[in-house]
Amino acid sequence: MGNTLVNSQLNDVKGFLSKTISTLEDFLNETTITQLHKENEEERSYTKLIFSNLRKLIVYSEEGLDACSVIFQSEPFQKAAAEKILYKIYHQCIEEFFAPKNDAWYEDSRSAYTGRNSIKFYRNVPDSIEQLLISLEGEFQRIREELEYYETDYRTKMIQSK
Repeated sequence: MGNTLVNSQLNDVKGFLSKTISTLEDFLNETTITQLHKENEEERSYTKLIFSNLRKLIVYSEEGLDACSVIFQSEPFQKAAAEKILYKIYHQCIEEFFAPKNDAWYEDSRSAYTGRNSIKFYRNVPDSIEQLLISLEGEFQRIREELEYYETDYRTKMIQSK
């Protein structure tokens, strides 16, 4: 891929990460588990798991945003480093959103064919959490489609260099 395309994708991802961080921080700063669950301990534990994953997603997004900023500050533009960062963002942010390691929720891949949201929860969750993930899903899906190229391309380059 040319420098211009990679630069453009990196800039797009940088904007996406900034918006995602802001949305998640606003939600987590304004919402407490106690507000959402007053009595049911099982639901409370599940909500803690979801909040934990959302905080992890913020950290990964901030790391990716910082890496994007470093690349944009360097002259000349370092295409290989930018591609490596996009690959890392794909794995840490995008895949973590759709398939969190702690199984807080999962992606129903059949939903893509029905036009419904693909994020599903194992238990009932408060509407505010569900609405948060619905509001983020479209942009995560768009960025996933943009960055899927790096999944195969970067792995191919790593295998060929060995």
